[in-house]
Amino acid sequence: MVDLIIHFLLLGFVIFALAEMLPGMHVESYGTAVIVAVVYSLINITLGTVLKILGIPFIILTLGIFLLVINTFLLWLTDELMDSFEIDTKGATFVAALIITIADTVIGRLV
Repeated sequence: MVDLIIHFLLLGFVIFALAEMLPGMHVESYGTAVIVAVVYSLINITLGTVLKILGIPFIILTLGIFLLVINTFLLWLTDELMDSFEIDTKGATFVAALIITIADTVIGRLV
């Protein structure tokens, strides 16, 4: 349980730092970034799993690159669900999804 809390706190830090550096991405506060990390993770676990299962042929054909499309969609959905989190462009959403996915994978292996 402590590992999960640390994971969300670190992922929230990544999202907050990314919002500070990436033009077009806005988060109100660090607390909001942690909530974004939790919501994004819940969406990824539920809807993301379904989309990944349905997208297996595309994932295989693109050698895994289609996973970035799925993660970008999930981040966009998180943006739509939360008023205090906003990403202005599709390009910024893609870059943010890429960095968040990499950070989430690294954090998952460390914690």
